[in-house]
Amino acid sequence: MVTPEYIAFYVCAILVVIITVFGNLLIIISVCHFRQLHSPTNVLILSLAVADFMVGLFVMPFGFIWMTEGCWFFGVSMCAFLNFFAFQLTTCSVHNVALIAVDRYLALSNPFMYTKQITVRIAVIVALITWLVSVGYNSSLLYYNGFFTTSLALCPSECPVLVSEAWSWVDFAVVFAIPCSIMFVLYLKIFAIARKHAMAIRAANSQGKPSNAKQDNIPKKSERKAAMVLGILVFVFLLCVLPYYIASVMAEFIYSDIFEDILNYTSLILYLNSLCNPIIYALFYPWFQKSTKLILTCRICTTDSSLMQVK
Repeated sequence: MVTPEYIAFYVCAILVVIITVFGNLLIIISVCHFRQLHSPTNVLILSLAVADFMVGLFVMPFGFIWMTEGCWFFGVSMCAFLNFFAFQLTTCSVHNVALIAVDRYLALSNPFMYTKQITVRIAVIVALITWLVSVGYNSSLLYYNGFFTTSLALCPSECPVLVSEAWSWVDFAVVFAIPCSIMFVLYLKIFAIARKHAMAIRAANSQGKPSNAKQDNIPKKSERKAAMVLGILVFVFLLCVLPYYIASVMAEFIYSDIFEDILNYTSLILYLNSLCNPIIYALFYPWFQKSTKLILTCRICTTDSSLMQVK
């Protein structure tokens, strides 16, 4: 029976998918097209946006339908497709956010070294390695848990992923505990460094204009602002990812059908992070606001549009 709640859920789901896909697509086009945005940090943001875009395009639609209908309609092949992409994109997202934290820490702790040694090429190589390692890890996880060999025996209305207890703990460490610990520690250091630099700048201003040597060791205001904005991104990410992994750990010790439903709902919260990231960029990054305006008005189709100033 079709109820108003049923229709409202599907309308909301469609809006979430549209915003997620087009919001992240705007980030991808912006960073790829405008040369002014070709920086190591933006390469990592691009990598994260690609993962979020694919979540919105491939994972969210099937996940929303599955949750709403309470039944899997799409067969064994699509079940394998969904689960691999869900594992792969979650891993990539977590590791990209951790890399962004590392990038901001390096930029603030030693800005002179960062500008000289951390190049766009290095950032591209690191991002590609992250994706390749993630593919290898998730393929191994699914293979050694018999997913590719036992999925043919699935009930047509089900699409489960049965992971052994040992692999569950490995996955918890690799995808959640280690990268999130790195984020937490680095952002504590980032805030400490930002506070130290702010105090140094105030002290230097009170004594007159600082020397060039001192200026080289103090990050620009834009660098400090970027670190704060990306700190918000990490905080929102942790809010979205924590419920799922807390529920998954509890499910290892408490066997109940309720936890299956909880895991389904918390996994959707995890995927909703892909919706939040473009909203964060739109609220806090003027370059994203300006580049979006140029894209939507088709001004990027003009000659030399890649050289336009967006900062």
